[in-house]
Amino acid sequence: MPGGVLVFAEQRGGVLKRSSLEALSEGRRTADRLGRLLVALIAGDGIGRLADQAVAFGPDRLLLIDSPLLAAYSTEGYAAALGQAITHASAEIVLLACTAMGRDLAPRVAARFGAGLATDCVALMTEGGVFRARRPVYSGKAYATVEFSGSLAMATLRPNVFPAQERPPAACEIVRLELELPESAIRARVVRTELAEKKEIDVADASIIVSGGRGLKDPANFSLIRELAEALGGAVGASRAVVDAGWIEHAHQVGQTGKVVAPALYIACGISGAIQHLAGMSTSKVIVAINKDPDAPIFKAATYGIVGDLFAVIPKMIEEIRRLKAE
Repeated sequence: MPGGVLVFAEQRGGVLKRSSLEALSEGRRTADRLGRLLVALIAGDGIGRLADQAVAFGPDRLLLIDSPLLAAYSTEGYAAALGQAITHASAEIVLLACTAMGRDLAPRVAARFGAGLATDCVALMTEGGVFRARRPVYSGKAYATVEFSGSLAMATLRPNVFPAQERPPAACEIVRLELELPESAIRARVVRTELAEKKEIDVADASIIVSGGRGLKDPANFSLIRELAEALGGAVGASRAVVDAGWIEHAHQVGQTGKVVAPALYIACGISGAIQHLAGMSTSKVIVAINKDPDAPIFKAATYGIVGDLFAVIPKMIEEIRRLKAE
């Protein structure tokens, strides 16, 4: 059988990221259409316990590269691990989630193998046995369909776009590989990780996001956004303007210079809709905009628009959501 499809299954803190399970599912669908094997790679330290979770999403073979050198992410270490997996699997297609790790790792490995790389893809196609990828360009105002030349194609997939789909139990070969990398090759090391005291949902992984902009008028009013997000079980997002003003941490920023998201529901509160912000959330499945300016650009992208004062609208939304949950 020709070279297979390889998916890098990213784990953080000993947990497989949902975006990687989405990539595994799309890898399975791509492999089935092309009649190829699907191979998954998990790299890290003490990651054997993650095998069962990955196997549930349909790989024919699972590669485990377990090494203390991979306990914390480093470009050199993980690039070496992925490179070994590509060679071992004779891969022709490599898929990664378009996360912070995927965006750092994919270009390094693509350059090493002289491979074509399409980033932030929202669709994969295999018409006539030819692999193509669709990705947004010009800040999301248009889409480009990319065809690959050469023996290896690589793509990073936008989170929350491709459905994650567990498969019925099937045979999966599990192969353990030794990391072929001297310790001296890792030139930068993580010496300490400091986490926020209160663990919040990352906007990159959230299926529901409530974002606030300058229409909130004051940083203290972000409590309304947090309250609505909590009522919905979602994450708190923000526009660049309020992040630059110091109202909220950069980790919450949605947009071209923040995080690109594609949740099932995106609620934009007091956000005018600059093109940089729209580039980061326009592929959301349902967009609700709340703004007192009926001509705000955000309404052109919105599925539903509410023209009104957010300080009157949001409390009523919170009240109604809580009432519905209590029934």
